[in-house]
Amino acid sequence: MLNDNNTLSQPISPEQKINNFFAEKLSCETDCSDVYADITQGSTNYILLDVRAKEAFEKSHAITAVSMPHSEINAKTFAKYTKDTLFVVYCWGPGCNGAAKAAFKISALGYGVKEMLGGIHYWEDFERYPVNRRVNEAQS
Repeated sequence: MLNDNNTLSQPISPEQKINNFFAEKLSCETDCSDVYADITQGSTNYILLDVRAKEAFEKSHAITAVSMPHSEINAKTFAKYTKDTLFVVYCWGPGCNGAAKAAFKISALGYGVKEMLGGIHYWEDFERYPVNRRVNEAQS
């Protein structure tokens, strides 16, 4: 049904098209809540990659995360992983495309990958999930 409403200015897609769209979207994305639930349940069968600069990782990162700046992702740095390894990547947050760049590179190398929506910003500041944090000597 078309009308003057901005939201409904285009016809609604058929049900199967909608289902396909969201299935595809969910096959490429996860969120902080799902990742944290996996960690607390001990059911992670993926490697959580923080793809920000190493300095940012050292200041604060999601628990269990491994540092791999997106600029360092290549065949050589990934040679230690088997092709059936799944990765979940995150960057700063919604305004950063570092996780998307990393996911693109990882996928091009032949690995499974999902982007964690919200990044460290949502993980730490909104959800208040635990982080590993470097304490400056002046603060200790």
